[in-house]
Amino acid sequence: MTERKQESKSACDHCHSDANPETGVLAILSAGGALKSLTPVSGMLLAVGFIGSFSLPEGWSTLFYLLSIVAGSVFVLRSAVKGLIRQRFLNISFLVVIASLGAIYIGEYGEAAAVVFLFSLAEWFESFGVERSRKAVAALIKKSPKVAQLKTGKTVPVEEVEIGMVVVAKPGELIPMDGVVVAGGSSVDEAAITGESTPADKVIRSNVFAGTLNIQGYLEIQVEKKSSDSTFARIITLIEEAQTSRAPTQTFIDNFARYYTPLVVVVSLLTVVIPVVLLGQPFDEWLYRAITLLVIACPCALVIATPVAIASAIGGASRHGILIKGGVYLEKLAKVKAVAFDKTRTLTYGRHTVTEVLAFGSHTKDEVIADAAGLEAFSSHPLAEVITQYAKDRNITPHNMESFENVAGKGGKAHCLVCNAKSYIGNTKLMKEHAIEDKSFLAEIERLEKLGQTVVMVAEESELIGAIAIADTVREESSSVVMELKKAGVESAMLTGDNTLNATYVAQLVGIDDIRSELLPEDKVKAVKDLQVKYGSVAMVGDGVNDAPSLVTSNVGFAIGAGGTDAAIESSDITLLSGDLTAIPRSIRLAKATMSTIRFNLALAIGVKILFLILVPFGLTNLVFAIAADSGMAIVVILNSLRLFNKQ
Repeated sequence: MTERKQESKSACDHCHSDANPETGVLAILSAGGALKSLTPVSGMLLAVGFIGSFSLPEGWSTLFYLLSIVAGSVFVLRSAVKGLIRQRFLNISFLVVIASLGAIYIGEYGEAAAVVFLFSLAEWFESFGVERSRKAVAALIKKSPKVAQLKTGKTVPVEEVEIGMVVVAKPGELIPMDGVVVAGGSSVDEAAITGESTPADKVIRSNVFAGTLNIQGYLEIQVEKKSSDSTFARIITLIEEAQTSRAPTQTFIDNFARYYTPLVVVVSLLTVVIPVVLLGQPFDEWLYRAITLLVIACPCALVIATPVAIASAIGGASRHGILIKGGVYLEKLAKVKAVAFDKTRTLTYGRHTVTEVLAFGSHTKDEVIADAAGLEAFSSHPLAEVITQYAKDRNITPHNMESFENVAGKGGKAHCLVCNAKSYIGNTKLMKEHAIEDKSFLAEIERLEKLGQTVVMVAEESELIGAIAIADTVREESSSVVMELKKAGVESAMLTGDNTLNATYVAQLVGIDDIRSELLPEDKVKAVKDLQVKYGSVAMVGDGVNDAPSLVTSNVGFAIGAGGTDAAIESSDITLLSGDLTAIPRSIRLAKATMSTIRFNLALAIGVKILFLILVPFGLTNLVFAIAADSGMAIVVILNSLRLFNKQ
């Protein structure tokens, strides 16, 4: 139905394009993404014209200048027309148009071409990355489950599955619907929803989410939500809503132009009308002064004050693995008062390692690992891989096992041929189920759990022989980054889908006091909004699909590029390609330096404009000085902005 409405609207717009001047003109100016490529063409033609003025026969440089003006005028005309038709005011693009026409009228083709190209470049730069963010949602939708297999064996589109139906998920398949497990058991990779790397064990009555991956077992799931209401679908919706609701930043130049442009136009007209009509002065003389005023009023230095500074800052940042998707995010980043961090694969590496091995009674640590590695050799659980790799790295030979039996949500058991005993590995539920409990060791196990570590227990027959602590590894730079942000007056918070114990442990290690744990994607969005109320401007740092909604809800979204998901990278405003968290405070410093440079550039350019706007009506300057002043300020602005390229 939605597609039909959109098709109808498009057809209607097309039919009325001739009758409606607004629609027709804007459609012509906006037609075709290929027009974007005309901006660099304009620049190349301008360069050829400038060089040709010294080497080519007379007239050739003028031709190249005119071609440059034609190529670069697309964005300028579009912006000017939009300002007149949609926004009902004379914007700075309109001034560029009339100033370039004035320069052409008096024969200053090079000046006209430079003005058009520089402004076109600014417009093109501001539109950079828009299409990429739109593709992020499309890619996410493409990855969502399309079909579901019913318990009856029939496969149907997920849209046809009703609440109460039972669907199945086999090993290696995506879970198609949100629901509750009614039969079977497995481990499920829920990283797409919670962002956590540790698979969640699922048994009867466990909740599961559409779009998550069933790793090893068979599951029968009673559907509790329709596909359009699933958690995965809500993530997509949240991204779309956040992108739509985020209004573009109204820059200082745009606001200034609302008053500056009409004022310049009026003053230029009065410069001709008053002397000629009321005082009987020569028309040509005062027309020349009016055109001179338009040329000096042309916002060349004003226009490049922002984009050149931003281009330098973004170019310099890219050398350090920081991809900033547009100048607006630098402006927003300069105002950030708090940074919200995801935990897994952001503050931590997202790679689990064995942190401690405990041996109980007369058993040794090597015996505990050998038993555990022998049992885990039968399992595909990620934590099993950690244990077997730990044994391999230490040249510990796993005990031979037979008759392995997986106990969903609890662990596994088998007969140990080396020990000639029944061996067990798993959590406290498995141990209690087989009456394996030694209270003398509970304090040690509780100590590890309070540190936020996952504890895997190993037993032989009815005796607990040891325990293995496994935890994610905190990035070395996390604590220093949090400290550096605090020194800069920027607070830090943690938003994670992990449990409170793990979150608290990591937060204490890195120095974060504001901890918000066990959050689903919509909870993270709410948390970001709460932080915005408290601090004003908030940045979010994350890496997963589940972080995408909060990344676009925040004022500035940072994505961890190294190992981060496509959805997070595309939904973010800044991507840390190397994954180095030290880039965050560096980015904030760069943003503040950029805004200071822009303010200086604008003040200098405006000051010179005002001076010449006063001198021109009194004939105290001429076109040569006007162009020299305008070009001179442009050079000063460019040189000042280029310093940002090497800013650390």
